Amino acid sequence: MKLLWRISQSEFQLRTAQGNFLACAGEGCSVDATVNSSSAAETFYIERNNNSRIHIKLTSGVYVQATIGNQLTGDYPGKPGWDDNAATFEMTIVSNNLHGDYQLGNGYGHIEAKKVLEKHRNSFITMEDFNFLYRHGINTLRIPVGWWIAFDPDPPEPFIGGSLEALDNTFLWAQTYKIKCIIDLHAAPGSQNGMEHSASRDGSTDWPTSQDYISQSLDVIDFLASRYASHPALLGIELLNEPSASSVPLDILVPYYKQGYKTVRKYSSTAYVIICQRIGNADPLELYQANIGSHNVVLDLHYYNLFDTFFVNLSSVDNILYLYKTREAQLQALNGANGPLVFIGEWVNEWNVTSGLQEDYQKFGRAQLEVYNAASFGWAYWTLKNDRKHWDFEWNIRNNYLQFGK
Repeated sequence: MKLLWRISQSEFQLRTAQGNFLACAGEGCSVDATVNSSSAAETFYIERNNNSRIHIKLTSGVYVQATIGNQLTGDYPGKPGWDDNAATFEMTIVSNNLHGDYQLGNGYGHIEAKKVLEKHRNSFITMEDFNFLYRHGINTLRIPVGWWIAFDPDPPEPFIGGSLEALDNTFLWAQTYKIKCIIDLHAAPGSQNGMEHSASRDGSTDWPTSQDYISQSLDVIDFLASRYASHPALLGIELLNEPSASSVPLDILVPYYKQGYKTVRKYSSTAYVIICQRIGNADPLELYQANIGSHNVVLDLHYYNLFDTFFVNLSSVDNILYLYKTREAQLQALNGANGPLVFIGEWVNEWNVTSGLQEDYQKFGRAQLEVYNAASFGWAYWTLKNDRKHWDFEWNIRNNYLQFGK
């Protein structure tokens, strides 16, 4: 067993590593895993004691037990105790590393999650932050949104409404301070990379497996383009953030990008259409050769000296040398190629150097700025604010770790 889907405080669905759900058609049934979608037959009640022992109960009230040959059947007689018996199982939580929008809404429940998000949206980013950006010469924001924004104010459960109002406020504040906006579809239906920031439910990457998910993503792009195309603060729309190279094949991604380009062009002939490189082992030139659209196409690259074993043992000097020898050379090659403009859509003044001093961070940040300033479409820092200080652009500036403009 790999994945546990929470339906309510006591109802769950159990998904295998292969993507199928455990199912039991009724009392006396054998439990199998042959269906890839969930319904009432795939829903179980889980009772748990304080020692990680559990009972699994059908919606009819009958308990599941293990029989000879490790077969699960829905026919345990009566109510089991917590001693060793055929209907008492041991549950081990291997990991719980997803903390995204899906987990927020599903874990808190709608009422409490709405309170949490309302408090967050009213205080985390305010108009004063735009004043800060304006004073420090920032001219563009890349704004991540989830697919459920198109259904605001009542998105599908467990997502919480209010993101569209927050985006409208962002455009208003940006216009006030003459800052441009890039809308980035950061979370697509089904998840394009299995990560929490793409609102994956369980770590799976289901977006490329369903034409419905792909079509729904295009509908979201249509919604965003139609709503903001004429807004003076709009600079561009990013069709999809960080599709996984291991899960999203080019023969699915490229047609999506081409159709997304056409969708944006229905509403604007000038807005930039941004396509993101696949994350993992992917060559950015693969999208240069794709002929996504005729004009104002931008390729988004994300440069982190993190998330790869290559960077684990690099010294501060080695990290900086890598920027000049590898990243700068790649940017020069891409800038000189006959293709999209180049955008370093994410980078951060952080690394794996555990003993880095402030001066080391200053040198690292200065080198990144020098290299990324050469990108033909510029760059965007990830992120404006963060509870991890080196990921927080404002903290870096205020504390002189990132010497922006120097």
